[in-house]
Amino acid sequence: MLGKYITFPELLLWFPIITGLLAFFIKDQKKVKAWALFSSLITLVISVVSLCYTDNTKYFSYNYVSYIWLQYLGSSFAVGLDGMGHMLTFLTAVSFPIIFAATYKNDYKNPNAFFGLMLLSQAGLMGVFVAIDALIFYFFWELALIPVYFLCSRWGGERRIAATWKFFIYTFVSSLLMLVGIIYVYLQTGPTQFSDHSFSIAAFYKANISLSDQTWLFWLFFIAFAVKMPVFPFHTWQPDTYEQSPAPATMVLSGIMVKMGVFAVIRWVLPVFPEAVLKFDNIVIGLAVAGMIYASCIAMVQNDLKRLVAYSSIAHIGLMCAAIFTINSTGMHGVMIQMLNHGINIIALWIVVDIVEKHTGVRKLSELGGLALHTPLLAIFFVIIALANIALPLTNAFVGEFAMFSGLYEYNPWFAALAGISIILAAVYTLNMVQKIFYGQDNILTKVVSLVTKKQKIVLTLIVLFIFVLGVYPKPVFDLTKDTVTTILSRFDK
Repeated sequence: MLGKYITFPELLLWFPIITGLLAFFIKDQKKVKAWALFSSLITLVISVVSLCYTDNTKYFSYNYVSYIWLQYLGSSFAVGLDGMGHMLTFLTAVSFPIIFAATYKNDYKNPNAFFGLMLLSQAGLMGVFVAIDALIFYFFWELALIPVYFLCSRWGGERRIAATWKFFIYTFVSSLLMLVGIIYVYLQTGPTQFSDHSFSIAAFYKANISLSDQTWLFWLFFIAFAVKMPVFPFHTWQPDTYEQSPAPATMVLSGIMVKMGVFAVIRWVLPVFPEAVLKFDNIVIGLAVAGMIYASCIAMVQNDLKRLVAYSSIAHIGLMCAAIFTINSTGMHGVMIQMLNHGINIIALWIVVDIVEKHTGVRKLSELGGLALHTPLLAIFFVIIALANIALPLTNAFVGEFAMFSGLYEYNPWFAALAGISIILAAVYTLNMVQKIFYGQDNILTKVVSLVTKKQKIVLTLIVLFIFVLGVYPKPVFDLTKDTVTTILSRFDK
């Protein structure tokens, strides 16, 4: 009955939009926190239920809807869920209650505006992952970014204005490039009943675009998405923004928003510009691998905890980008599962970083040490999360990274060998981080107890369970996304 009246994509969109707008009217700090957590939990329930209806051969009406919108321009409000969409909307849905629960004790000025913007950013992210009309996709792409910009500029650190201005310039300019590309591709599509052209994803896939046009259109789209991931050399906004943003916004940026770029490359670049992808694959993979090594080297010398985690994220995303452009099944399956795993793991890292900073007042590695003496439970959680971050076997990240490296090796063994250097570097900076924070000699700043609240214990326990369950049994994610991988790769005749 659900599919006859309202679909899962609609529920995932409208629920956080409505509750986000209502949050602006709840002035009390405690009440608006509870409201945001409640809203995110209901969204999670909707997402989990949607996972029971992933077979579109049986439940297509549950996962797709198209409303008349700008019909004379060839655009409709069309949203739908395939396997990749189900997975990324689930990541978005599960991340927000984790973020709200883990930072529940944090207080903010104008809390109604803060949590309202957080929920609107969730709605924007959902929109990106369900949009199957290029104009709708662009609308939600911007909607996801705008709340985060205000979150960073109003509730960030001392250098928040400079950091968010840099973030704004990068994202605004790159989005304009994408808009130019969208309009040009739109003009190459065929007629519809009411217009000469169409913004639908099916029309974009069928657009008659010459190789010469694909060559420059590819870069308009790819640069927009590379900035969001970010991929070297379009990454320079990221460390400053992560460092200066409030903890929940940083978690959204690194855990979910970077997946917008990875998702968009798979959804909009590979199928629309297949010839250009095959022409520039070596260049993109070269940039991604160079970025992995560069970011890992920079992470090794960082003294600031937030900047270290930021650079480590660049290295992990670089591997995803490289694996996408191998255009083989192994690498693409690795990217699919790693989008989910990286999102959860990096949010978990930020949770521990936030706990440490809130209770010690510092985040410089040189000023920390010995926390395991006073909070052994947090040390255990962090060691497990850190080992997952470097893809230790039996942890969730191992499966995805192994598949991505296998795909990269299948494409070119030399690229795989160079990318493999980042594995060693990741182990160095991650284990060094663990040692400097939790082990060694404690000091007056780190002689603290009861760092972890009850909600944080529950959240971190669930994340650790997730790490081991998907590390041992990743089959559900592979099954969920296999049709998407097959569809994308069918666009290439290799």
